[in-house]
Amino acid sequence: MARMRPVAHEDRLTLVEHLDELRTRIVVCLVVLGVALALCFWQNHLLLEIASGPLPSDHKKLLTLGVTEAFTTTLTVATYAALIISLPILLYQGYAYLLPAFSDRERRVILPILLAVPVLFLAGVAFGYYVVMPAAVKFLLGFNDTQFYVQVRARDYYSFFSTTLLACGLVFQLPLAILAVTRLGIVSVSQLTRNRRYAYLIIAIIAAALPGVDPISMLIEMVPLLLLFELSILIARAFGTPKAAGGMARPSTQER
Repeated sequence: MARMRPVAHEDRLTLVEHLDELRTRIVVCLVVLGVALALCFWQNHLLLEIASGPLPSDHKKLLTLGVTEAFTTTLTVATYAALIISLPILLYQGYAYLLPAFSDRERRVILPILLAVPVLFLAGVAFGYYVVMPAAVKFLLGFNDTQFYVQVRARDYYSFFSTTLLACGLVFQLPLAILAVTRLGIVSVSQLTRNRRYAYLIIAIIAAALPGVDPISMLIEMVPLLLLFELSILIARAFGTPKAAGGMARPSTQER
């Protein structure tokens, strides 16, 4: 395996060298993911206990159907947890591979955004776990509970749990996406402000498309999206324009 070395923007690598570096970084990502998966599977009882936290006490022990479902469900939960743990390293490897393609100006835009991605992702996951999941579970399990004998299937619950937390982590990237497009000059802050009503409509559609079929979880997911959008406008107004970014619109010496 080739040794990974820093590559400058001015370096010219052959196709074989690019592919060799890509292979090396993919191997590193797979090794990190494998180690994280082994660790998570080793502590699967703790992970399953954490995942079942939003459930009421009378539904803590979930239902499985079939011989292999307990194992495959546990493996799925461990895989999701391993992805979350490995995310910072995976993002770094992707950034390090793409870094030479960007000029100094573009790096100054991308680097702070990249560093904030895992922070906002974990904040979204925490919001989904402590706010969205308890409210959604309480509403769904209590809906017409006198008419149904509700048993929670492990595979369905953990799939709903994982996709909900993943979706919350992704929607919390909204400020970074808006900051990126404004700092790169693709969209201006005035355009975002003028088209706020259309943004609200899009946010409502996104909230409806997120995991969770009940109106409670939809409203809970919609509120932070609206707040994040307004926060994004404030951040973009302060730091987002090329002029406010310290003359970022001027080409660097490498670009001339």
